[in-house]
Amino acid sequence: MSSHFSWRVRQWLLRHPRIRQVFIPVKACWLNLAEGWWRLLRRAAFAGQTFADATEITHAVAVATAQLNAHAQPWIWGRPPPQPRTLRRKFVYLL
Repeated sequence: MSSHFSWRVRQWLLRHPRIRQVFIPVKACWLNLAEGWWRLLRRAAFAGQTFADATEITHAVAVATAQLNAHAQPWIWGRPPPQPRTLRRKFVYLL
């Protein structure tokens, strides 16, 4: 933490007013939606692959991004509500 508040860091931040330090609470990195996107991209583009050069990596990222964008859905926080139970408190006896 001292590196965040050191004199050199504060001087650098004063020279670069467009950049602000934003502190994320401990164990709250999941709040950053970019982390989830990187996980999806790694799984779609890089899982089980070996690349010979940077052009193959660029191509794999472009293809994976196009595939992810084709099936994109809005991000919903939390779990969806449970489905209502149709047979709740209904007893069925079969003979």
